[in-house]
Amino acid sequence: MEALTLLGGVTGIALFAGIRLYATVLTVGLCLRYGLLILPPELSSLSVLSHPHVLAVAGFCTAVEFLADKVPWLDSLWDAVHAFVRPAGAALIAFAAVGRLDPAVEVAVVLLCGGVAFFSHAAKAGTRLLVNQSPEPFSNLLLSFIEDGLVVGGSYFAVAHPLAALSLVVFFLVLFAILARRILRRLRKKPSLKS
Repeated sequence: MEALTLLGGVTGIALFAGIRLYATVLTVGLCLRYGLLILPPELSSLSVLSHPHVLAVAGFCTAVEFLADKVPWLDSLWDAVHAFVRPAGAALIAFAAVGRLDPAVEVAVVLLCGGVAFFSHAAKAGTRLLVNQSPEPFSNLLLSFIEDGLVVGGSYFAVAHPLAALSLVVFFLVLFAILARRILRRLRKKPSLKS
């Protein structure tokens, strides 16, 4: 049960870090600092997220990302840069959380969390590219605010209820696999334009 709690917590954090890394770190860190979250023993290493230096950097980066994410096309440019940063950040958080396990398990969990963050990032970035095609800016702005709320609530949920978060991660990965296959099939069937 301890292993599942650890896995649920870190993969849940990775899921939301793939959408907004800095807001995830800031949310979990502030909740820990002010006693809104009590870490289960398996996740006690995550207390590093409540350190003032971590909170200061995460707060600054969250503010920059909050503004960048509200501007159509700038959000997609930000996502392109963060295609590397978000999975790496999720992997580092996982590494901090599992640092006392068997090295083989550590590597497996770190890779899993990086992958989960990459898939949630890909889903977010792809959705934003589609929404940016709309000529009006309101759908982009609305989606950005929904993502903000989802990340704050989801990050708290991942630490407070790690077993439920693990179920959510599994559901997301299955849904992502199904949708990705359908999208790839449609792209292959689309007739190419020859000049």
